[in-house]
Amino acid sequence: MPLDFLTLMTVMAANLFMISAALPLIMGRDVSRAARHVQASMLLQAVAWAAIIASSTLWDQTLSTVSIACNAAAQWMLYRALEEWLGPRPLRRLLLVLVIAAPLGYTLGFGHYAWRVGWANFVLATILCIVARATLAPVVEANLRWRSLLLGCLLTSAAFTLARGMLGAFTDQYPSFRTPHPVNLAAAVATNVSLVLGTVALLVAWRSEAEHKLRTLAMTDGLTGVLNRRGFTTQGSSLLAHAARHQLPMTAMMLDLDHFKQVNDTHGHEAGDRALQLFARLLGDTCRSGDLVGRLGGEEFGVLLLHNSEPAGLALDRRLRRRLHAASVAELGFALDYSAGMAVLQPGEAALAELMARADGALYAAKTAGRGRLIAAE
Repeated sequence: MPLDFLTLMTVMAANLFMISAALPLIMGRDVSRAARHVQASMLLQAVAWAAIIASSTLWDQTLSTVSIACNAAAQWMLYRALEEWLGPRPLRRLLLVLVIAAPLGYTLGFGHYAWRVGWANFVLATILCIVARATLAPVVEANLRWRSLLLGCLLTSAAFTLARGMLGAFTDQYPSFRTPHPVNLAAAVATNVSLVLGTVALLVAWRSEAEHKLRTLAMTDGLTGVLNRRGFTTQGSSLLAHAARHQLPMTAMMLDLDHFKQVNDTHGHEAGDRALQLFARLLGDTCRSGDLVGRLGGEEFGVLLLHNSEPAGLALDRRLRRRLHAASVAELGFALDYSAGMAVLQPGEAALAELMARADGALYAAKTAGRGRLIAAE
């Protein structure tokens, strides 16, 4: 059965509009910026193909320029989604320049068919290649399978877009968008297939993001934003195993706000919550970026100082006490202090629970000795 190019394009535009309508229903209202960028990308692609189909009978220059602009903007939205999922992506400025230049060069050279077809398709192919490049080398951990699938879809679209540009710019075999040239027909089929597979890849990426957020919520303390006991234990065990395997120093600290019950009784539970948030914030700011901080329960916090021994713990304690006293008086209206216990990882010590128990014993000794001090475990 012969393939009709216009029918293939109409089916694809209809599918894009349906996907654009379905995505908000599937993803819900409370979605990330990446998901919103994906939704915008799909809608812009739908408008792009609808405009180019309509341009053959009405307002050719206006609608075809709108199509080029929407197509380029759709890839920009997809690139923005990849930035959210994978971290900073390369060639961002170049991509933005090309997104603006694609419709501008097309409409300025509209009177010359070879120019406008060659320009639009070459620029769009370059844009697709940049977005394809953005699927590689993620800064954060990301599933290779959906990235590979999306990469293949983008490169396939780029190849056929480039082929169209070459036909229109350098031959007379592509006199219009509807020309039933084998390359044009193959491009229409490939575009429809890429649409389906690309949508699958993006839905998998969105699901992976949602699962990561759930895991993060499960291991994060809702009040202070630091790790909860579960998260601290999970990540701390991995860090301790790494330190023990490579014979690296590590120091554990247990910190407990002094007289916290009196804070709640005297100033109210809201002030107590603000005190916990302040302490967690200052503790995180005082530690290095690689150190681990967690709220282990109530007013008790744990810290793992990576690649550091006892002097680092003593230095952290001095800085934290100084900052806490100044900030608590300024922000809460009363002074906060804490007791702390510290333990250094010993040779042969392979369990986080053992290391933290020694730090907890030192914390108990600090409380017994009168609070407001740091004691190191022997």
